[in-house]
Formats: sequence, C-alpha cells, structure tokens
Amino acid sequence: MTKKRKHQEDFQKVKLKVGKKKPKLENATDTTFKTKAIQIPEQLKEDGVLPTQNRKLNIKDLLSQMHHYSPGVKHNALLGLKDLLSQYPFVIDAHLSNIISEVAAVFTDKDSGVRGAAVHLLQFLASKIRAEQIAPFFPLVSAHLSSAMTHISEGIQEDSLKVLDVLLEAYPALLTDRSSILLKNFVELISHQQLSKRLKSREKLSWMLSVNPSRRVTSQQWRLNVLTRLKKFLQAVVDGSTEIQDEGLQEQKDSPNSVRKPICISWKLHANNQQHIQLFENGGLRPKINSSFRLRSLANVMDSAEKGLSSAENLKGFIEIIIPLLIECWIEASPAQSAPILGNLLESESQQLMQQVLSIIHLLWKLTKQHDETYKMELWLRMNYLVDFKHHFMRHFPYSFQETVKHKKKDSCKGNRYCTASSNNVDHLLLNLTLCDIMVSLASTSTLQMDSGWLDMIRKFVTDTLQDGSKLNSKQVNRLLGVTWRLMQIQQNKVATEPLIKAVYALYQQRNLLFPVRTLLLKFFSRVYQKEDLRTQRIRSRSKVLSRWLAGLPQQLALLGLRNPELSNQLIDIIHSAASRSNKELLQSLQATAAQIYDPLEGTLVLLPAAAQQRLVQLVYFLPRLPANLLACLSRCCIMGRMSSELAATLIGILHMRSSFAGWKCQVQDNSVNDVDYFSFLFSTLIGFSREELTSLQGIRGKPHISQTQLSPVRLYLTDLDQFLHHWAVTEMICHSLSTVPSQSQCFDILQTGICKYLVGLVVIPDSTAGSVLCAINKLLDQACILSENLHKFLASCCYSLLYFLLTLDKEDAEHIQKRDMLWGSCISALALLPRLLRLMLQSLQVSRICREELPVVAQLLRLLMQHGQLRSHMITNEFLVQQIIKDIMTLKSGEVQEQWLTDLHYCFNIYLASRPQGPGPMNAVY
Repeated sequence: MTKKRKHQEDFQKVKLKVGKKKPKLENATDTTFKTKAIQIPEQLKEDGVLPTQNRKLNIKDLLSQMHHYSPGVKHNALLGLKDLLSQYPFVIDAHLSNIISEVAAVFTDKDSGVRGAAVHLLQFLASKIRAEQIAPFFPLVSAHLSSAMTHISEGIQEDSLKVLDVLLEAYPALLTDRSSILLKNFVELISHQQLSKRLKSREKLSWMLSVNPSRRVTSQQWRLNVLTRLKKFLQAVVDGSTEIQDEGLQEQKDSPNSVRKPICISWKLHANNQQHIQLFENGGLRPKINSSFRLRSLANVMDSAEKGLSSAENLKGFIEIIIPLLIECWIEASPAQSAPILGNLLESESQQLMQQVLSIIHLLWKLTKQHDETYKMELWLRMNYLVDFKHHFMRHFPYSFQETVKHKKKDSCKGNRYCTASSNNVDHLLLNLTLCDIMVSLASTSTLQMDSGWLDMIRKFVTDTLQDGSKLNSKQVNRLLGVTWRLMQIQQNKVATEPLIKAVYALYQQRNLLFPVRTLLLKFFSRVYQKEDLRTQRIRSRSKVLSRWLAGLPQQLALLGLRNPELSNQLIDIIHSAASRSNKELLQSLQATAAQIYDPLEGTLVLLPAAAQQRLVQLVYFLPRLPANLLACLSRCCIMGRMSSELAATLIGILHMRSSFAGWKCQVQDNSVNDVDYFSFLFSTLIGFSREELTSLQGIRGKPHISQTQLSPVRLYLTDLDQFLHHWAVTEMICHSLSTVPSQSQCFDILQTGICKYLVGLVVIPDSTAGSVLCAINKLLDQACILSENLHKFLASCCYSLLYFLLTLDKEDAEHIQKRDMLWGSCISALALLPRLLRLMLQSLQVSRICREELPVVAQLLRLLMQHGQLRSHMITNEFLVQQIIKDIMTLKSGEVQEQWLTDLHYCFNIYLASRPQGPGPMNAVY
C-alpha cells in the first residue's frame, strides 16, 4: 500500500444512507429551550374596558390625538376629552398626570380655536380637581403659562390671560407661590426694557410702555386687560399673607390663625386646684415676649427669588419697576392738562384704567406692611413717590365721570356728585377713596405741616361724602372709614377729629343700612371709643358725638330684637365693653331700657340664642340700680324656661352678689338692690308661677293634669318634665342664696309669711311648687325657727298629696317617673325634720272617708314610712295613730278575704313598731 493510500485512510468520508439521521457531533451545542405562558388577564382586558365617548374613543386615543399636526383633530380631541371626563369623572384621577401635561402643552398652540378649547377644558378640570391633587403638576402648568405670557404671538398672549383667570379663581395659593416669575411676565406684557443713557454707568435697565399696532385691541385696552389680571394676582398675594395688618377696618376672614377661642373656666374646679388657668399679656392666646432678638424663619433660608414679594428687597425692586409704568398709564388716561376743572370728566376706558392703577398701588402698599421695618418702608415710599403722586394724582382730585347710559329711574346715589353711575361697572367713589387711602398712608404726624394742603382736600372730600346722605356699599364704607381712621391718627386733637366722628355718625343714623355697612360702622365707633378711653386717663375730654352714639346703643338693641341676631351680638359686645369701663352715659341709657331688654315675653333676652343671652345676663351686674319692676321681669325670665337653667342660676348668683347679703368687706353701692325687692325676687322664682297663673290653675279638674286624693285638700297640677326639671334646678340655686343670708330665722319667717299669704288656701298647686317649698323649708329650718299652725297643715297636705301621686304612678309613665326621686326625698326630709308634720299627716289619714281603691295606697304608704330609717323613731312615737289607722282599715275590710297588701301591712307593723326595735336602723324604703 502506497503513502497516498494511507493518507486517505486517515480522513475517510462517512457515507450517509438515505433515510437515516445524521449522527450528532461530539462537540455540538444543544440549542433546545422550553417556554411557559405568563397570564396577565387584567392588563389584556384594559383596552377593552376603558370608557369611551360618543365617537368610541377612550382616554388614550384622545390624548394621542393632542400631538396631531391638524388643528381640527386637536380641537376635536379637546372637546372629546371634556365630554368623556364629564361622563366618567373617575378617569381624571387615573390619568391626571397625562391630562394636565397635554392640556398645558396647547396653551401655546398656534391655532386660536385649539387654545380656546383648552381654556374651556381647563375651566372644567378646575372644578373637578382639588388643589392638593394638582399641586405636584403645577410647576409644569406654571411653566407653560409663563411661556404663553411671553410668547411672540399676540393671540397667545391674549389667551394666556384667560388661562391666568382660571388658575387665579381655582388655585390662587399655588399660583402666587411663583410670583417672582409671573410678575416679570406681567411687566413684559405692557412694556419693554430700554437701556437708559443716564444709567449706563450703573448698568441698570429702565422700562417703558410698549405700543403694538398689530394687536386687535388698542394699546390702552390691552394695558387695562393686563393690569386687571395683575390686580387680581396681587389681591391673591395679599389674601394669602397672614402677616398683613391693615389700619383700615377690613372684615376678619375665617382662618384658623385669626380665630380666638375663649377659655372655659369652672371656678369650682379652679378653687379646688383642679383646673389651671394660664394668663397671657394683652388678652392674647400666646405669651408676648419682649425681646429685641428675632428668630430667623424658614422662609429666610430660601433664595430671594423664591420668596417673591415676601422679601423686602424683591418688593422694592418690583415697586421701582411697576410704579413708573403705572404713572405713565395714569398720564395717558387722566384729564387734559389744559382743563384743570374740579371733578374732571373721564371716559369709560380711561376711568377703568385709572381704577386699576390705583388698586394695584393700594395692594402694593398693603404688602409693604408685612415686613418688620414698616416705618422705614413708608419713609422710602414717601421719599420716592410723594412728589409724583401729588403732581399727577392730586392735581385734578376729586374725579367724576361721564354718564354713558341714560337711566330712566333715579339713581340711589344721585346726591353724591362724585358717585355718578356709568355702564362700565366702575365704582367711581371707590376710585377717589382708594386714592385718598394711598395718599394718607404717606403722611404722618411729623409731616402734618408740609402735607396740610392736600390733606385738607382729602378731609373735605371724606366729610362731604359721609354727610351727603347717599347709599354706600360695604366696600366704599370700609375704604371710607379706613381713610377717616388714618386722618384721625395723623391729627389727634379734638378740633380735627370731632368733625370726622360727627360725619361718620351722620352716616350711622341713616335708615335701612345694609348689615355689612352697619357692622363696619359699629367696629369703627368701638375702635374710636377704646382709643379715646385709653387717652382719657390723662386728658379728660370725651367726644360728645361718641357719647351720644354709646347712649343710643341699648335702645337700638331693645328695638332690634330677633330681626338680626348677628348685629345684636355686636351691639351686646360693645355695650358690655363700655359698661365694664363704667361709661356714665351708656349705663344711664342701659338703666332706662333694661325693662324692655329683659321683658319676659318680647324682650331681647328671651328672643336671642343662648350665647347672646349669657352676655345679656352678665350685663345685669353693671346696672346702677335694680328696681322692683326689673327684678319681677328677671324672675319671670328665670321661671318661664326660655333660657337654660344654668343661665338662670347664673342670673340668681349675679343678683346675690349685688345684694347686701353677698358678704362684701367693702360697702356696696347704695340703693342698688332693696332687701325687700330681693326677697320678693327669690320667693317669686321659688314658687315658679305668677299669681295670675296660680289663679287660672284653680279651675282645672280631673286627669291627666290633676292628681287628687280624698284625704288631702291639696290637688297637684302635674307639670311637664322639662318645666319641672328647669324649676327644680332653679330651686336649688334659690335655696343656696337663701341659706347664705346671715339671719336664718328671719329669712325663714319671711319665707313662711310668703307661703301663708300666697299659697295656703289654694286648692290646686303645681307639683314642682310643692316640692320646691318643701326643699326650701328643709334648707332653712333650724332650732330657732317656729312654724305656724297653718303652715304645718299646708305642708302636711302637700306631703300626702305628693306621696300619693308618687305611689299611684304608672310604671309606663316615663315622664313623671323621673320626678320621683326628687319629690320623694323632699317629702321624707321634711317629715324627718318636723315630727309634728308627720303626726298631722297621719291624723289626716281618716280611711273612713276614702274609697276602697285608695286603701292599698294608704297601706303601702304606712309600710314605707315604717321601713324608712330616718322616720322609724317618729313612727314609734306615733304608734297609736298608726295602730288606729290599721284597725280602721281592718274594719272596712272585715268579712272579706284578706289580701296580700293587708298581710304585708300587719307584718311591717309587728316587725318595726310592735316589737319596738332599738335605734332607727339602716334600712331605707325602696319602692
């Protein structure tokens, strides 16, 4: 075999047969694998269950169409979104992020129809999305808004103001957090930067008003639109600031930081060291720390750009930019310089622009008061802008306006020449008052001589406006009173302030004033009075007008009644404040009208709610005198149930403190409360019914109002449960007041005389009156007291009538069941204290005169009296009487089958009386 042959044998080719598989190589890689299906049924079903609108498009389809190049498709997508979200509101929460981002992106769309549909959709979403929901996405919305406001297209700029309106209405707090950017955008909308030659060295830029002829509206109308939104934005900044304290009489808003909750104090707990009372300076709820150091707030850690107008530096910078632009707008809209006539006439568009200019400056002035160094800020404003303001603003002051629409009816403010009405909804008087408010804020006591010229103009305008008799709304009055207050602070002598107070009082005397207007006037006078009262400590010179106003308040309160409870509360607060300061004129007027205020039928006390009633009850303490007729009215107020029993107890306590029995170490006011009148008040309140009411009760017969027995001459009138409980609570306070009288025997004699004169001899007596009389007797009785025979018999009859009523009560009568413990305790205590009372009651039990149905009641009563521990010794003393009663009962029941109640009576007699146990024992009756 040759070498070639051997070489071929080493690399032999494998011959494959047809139909056989190719053998695997030794180094072959296994490429096989196995798979398993993943079950995600919910995700697979999502597209199928998404809600759709009428065009069968779901939320994903509509949002995807927002990126379409066609304006028509985008417009239809926005309309479809509104339709879908209105039908299925839950979709908003599931796709909020995508919805917000897509809608905000079309703020700068080139097509006006798309932008208009976006604004409508945004307005719809604002009503559905809460502020905390949109807050995470609001930076994106704000960025798109800023882009639209600074866009080169005039149409996009105009529509951006509509977007701004929606956001200001729905999310003012979120929008004002980005004030630093938006304020610059406002400025750029009406002006442009220009490098000033005079300021080149300092590298500062000045701003000047811009004019764009390509706009659809005039330049003045465009500035008006922008300034209107700027005013709304600044108003939102002011409303969101909690540190601004306006010197005017702005109405307090309901915020958790401004509401002061009174501290409820229980003097009983405080006296027992169970309640701690912490007092703070100036009546505040937080302690006032007098320190020259101030902790740095967290806001100071932020960058000045992020703080916006809350930074004094940023506020000054914005004022330096915007005030010159506002003055330029004013110059364009102001009257011609060639016609300096008083009350220059202005056209519609001009007056609107002037009002916006002044409103913006007024809001900026408010923002300057939120900083610590307010005085320095006011000094800076005066130094930089007073000259310009006097030259441009005060030159043609006051301003009046052209009538643009003829009115057929007479206007309500026709008498005011500065308050003519026009068709543009501009408050002309408010414009003049806003100007006054801006100007007076730049004046002070130290600059009075320099500013006397224009201050006299403002003072004359304010006085004329207050006295001309025109009908003013709350905004006008609020601004008017704010200017008046500032003028009074600038010049505090009586010669200057008295005419202003007199003018305000002329407005106060107008009839049919609106409630907000009346409230503002009351706050103003109250503030002036408190200020004057502090100053009068050194200078005894009170305003006659203010004294006349104070003297008229009680009469107004009496006439107002229930027509306006809120106004009544304000009057009560002012009266209480002046009465606590011992204002002579007010106390005399309050004394004269006290009978009307505390009338038990139609007086203010019984008509107003409980909170106001408490304040009126406290006023009783300050009354100079408490005559008999007034005490009679107060007694009726206590017992009629038209005020709570706790408040009636408070009133009784106040009268006790005013009486000569209060135990004052110093001498009380002479003739404030006569002792006879005071005891008459206590007795009348104790009885709980007037003489006329008791007389009318004598004619009532039979059930369900009368409980009567043949063994007692006294029939009980069953009062309602509420009336009974109220009377009982008042009785406890009356008994406490009677027990504090030093001479108890004399006090008891007075009570005994009153009972014998007014109650003894009556056939029908209310159950609450009978129980109250027994309660008072138990409280006052001591060894020195001697009861008359008539009183003994009357009390014995009352006791049996009450006990019979309690023993015959139906268990289902839930109303009268609640009286049982109180009446039973009064009767048992009286029988235990007065042994003769028990003997007289037992003597009256002549069973021969009663019907057989009453015998078990008498037997049950005897059994309970024998079982009672406090009465057992007295029952042993009257053993013969008890035995005779039992014999009479047995005589009546002779020949009949002995019933269980008779067996129980014999058993109790044998156990408690016949065997004569030692001592009273602890057992008490339970029925």
